Amino acid sequence: MAGLPTALFRQNLRAMFNGQQALAFIPALTLGGYWLGGEGTLLILALLLPVCLALLGTNVPKQADTNLGLAGLGQREIIENALGQFAMSGSRTARNTAALVLELDDYNSLTARLGHKACNDILHNTANKVRGVLRDLDVVCRIDGATFAIAMGPAKRADLESLIQIAARLQSAVAEPISLDATTVYVSCSIGFCLGTRAPSQTGEALLEAAELALMDARQNGPNAIRSYSSEMQQRAKVHHDLIEDVSLALENGQIRPWFQPQVSTDTGEVTGFEALARWEHPERGMIPPSDFLPAIEEAGLFERLGEVMLYHSLTSLVKWENGGITVPKVGVNFSGAELRNPKLVDKIRWELDRFDLSPDRLTIEVLETVVAGAGDDIITRNIAGLAALGCAIDLDDFGTGHASIANIRRFSVGRIKIDRSFIMKVDTDPDQQHMVAAILTMAEQLNLETLGEGVETVGEHAMLAQLGCGHIQGFGLARPMPFSKTMDWMQKHHAKLAKTPKIGRITG
Repeated sequence: MAGLPTALFRQNLRAMFNGQQALAFIPALTLGGYWLGGEGTLLILALLLPVCLALLGTNVPKQADTNLGLAGLGQREIIENALGQFAMSGSRTARNTAALVLELDDYNSLTARLGHKACNDILHNTANKVRGVLRDLDVVCRIDGATFAIAMGPAKRADLESLIQIAARLQSAVAEPISLDATTVYVSCSIGFCLGTRAPSQTGEALLEAAELALMDARQNGPNAIRSYSSEMQQRAKVHHDLIEDVSLALENGQIRPWFQPQVSTDTGEVTGFEALARWEHPERGMIPPSDFLPAIEEAGLFERLGEVMLYHSLTSLVKWENGGITVPKVGVNFSGAELRNPKLVDKIRWELDRFDLSPDRLTIEVLETVVAGAGDDIITRNIAGLAALGCAIDLDDFGTGHASIANIRRFSVGRIKIDRSFIMKVDTDPDQQHMVAAILTMAEQLNLETLGEGVETVGEHAMLAQLGCGHIQGFGLARPMPFSKTMDWMQKHHAKLAKTPKIGRITG
């Protein structure tokens, strides 16, 4: 130890620092093993770290996260300890502290598209950019995959405006282009923060949790959003937490099941299949829209379980239709990126089809175009190829929204593209929409792909799609999604109307 007067030897370490210095010293010591004092005096303490921290009454933190080689970035408890030390110092300026939580937007898609090694480099780059914006006093830790927490040390001015300015500088730094080999990558981030004076309590844990609630709100309004903690977020978080608990139970007790929406040929009007769509009928809250519960399922990591439920009930329905004398050629089931990364997916689907004695061509695998466009993942590629080889049809859903290349369409053995509703709206009255849809249909014809127009709501849209050569339609203009119990009655009425209406392509719903 160097740079201290002889009189301080054998004294309590707290005597070496004023209150402000101690606030900087403790977090810095836990992170790097050294502290550069305000007068430029360097204290080398790395070898004595556990002893020094014990004398200061501070717990020795766990080893910093080195899984990604992010040198100097610690773990969650370091942030909480630093915030707690800041809050307990008792000085007026120490109350001017804040917690910020920064998360890279859409990091899972980046990982799928670029691979883990490239994303590790992105994390390194982000860590350096974040440190470049902060003061030496501030502490930054990587607390989760692409999430960084920041303990802002005491400042003469710490208010909502100044924190928003700091968050904006962090976003600008993170947004600077990153060069990876021959590729330039652009990333953005969302940030939540909480001022020490606004936290539910003055503990480091409470302050960090409040910033995380603000981040949750930012994610819902992002990407590239900034949000400050408010007490209302606590109540919304409770509702969200209850929803996650409820959705887990709903999957197991049969509240979440497929509802079916018919798809028909524009040539004959005959039903060519049904798409299975997840619906949640809550015993107390009634129908809960997918836009509310699907994010909760994703957050709870239950997409694979949802897929199992949807597949089982969809195949069961095919058997029930047959037993009831109704012919439904196939049923389409949506598969998420999480499901498509399951290395046992093909075997699982083969087993389910054998279990119900169904031919693979009775099952259509519906994959979002965004999943295909971002699939740098070999497992996804192998699984889709394996399902196509098994005999399942592959539909590319929401076509036109995800920038999938023609090469990807070929690589994933796509048999049909489902043209997104945004192109179908007003196709009968808007020449630009007509030209766009006509171009898509021409491309599909050249690639020998079938086509389906999604979200058809009017007779005019149906007629124009038939005229342009779109092979199939689906939408409210034909029928809304319905529970299995209503499908047979709908099919019988639809067939009866077709018999009375020989004109090809007429909506009968």
